Amino acid sequence: MDRFGFRPVTRADLPMLADWLRQPEVARWWRGAEAELAGIAEDLDEPAMRQVIALCNGTPIAYAQYYPAHHWGAPHFAGLPGDALAIDCFSGPRGFGRGGLWLRALSDALLAEAPVLVIDPEPGNLRAIRAYEKAGFRGEELRPSEDGTLARIMTRHR
Repeated sequence: MDRFGFRPVTRADLPMLADWLRQPEVARWWRGAEAELAGIAEDLDEPAMRQVIALCNGTPIAYAQYYPAHHWGAPHFAGLPGDALAIDCFSGPRGFGRGGLWLRALSDALLAEAPVLVIDPEPGNLRAIRAYEKAGFRGEELRPSEDGTLARIMTRHR
């Protein structure tokens, strides 16, 4: 049976994350690998942002960041409880097909910290939506995000 764990992201992980962001399956939704990587690197010093590498049996398979949903004033998170945590994530090649499993493990742990988790895929990202549903997230409401693109609001409650 697969065992999932999580460790903090370090600067040494940035080349691996750059490779993952360039994978066609990831690049389609996380546009602009270099800009995304710069944001990840910058957020290593942001106290409100926590970033982890998901591990399967000790092997890195995915990236996730989580933060207080209202910290940056994202309009599509309006109406969520004040202590909700938002999650953004993507898989590396070894994580493809395992997203629901590792995200369930992460969200199980995060629900000890917050009563509500939110994730906001683009409506057309059906692969991610299926993984999020497997991890226990629900919701079909579409809301415009800060850049005007629609986000599907999916939550998981304690």
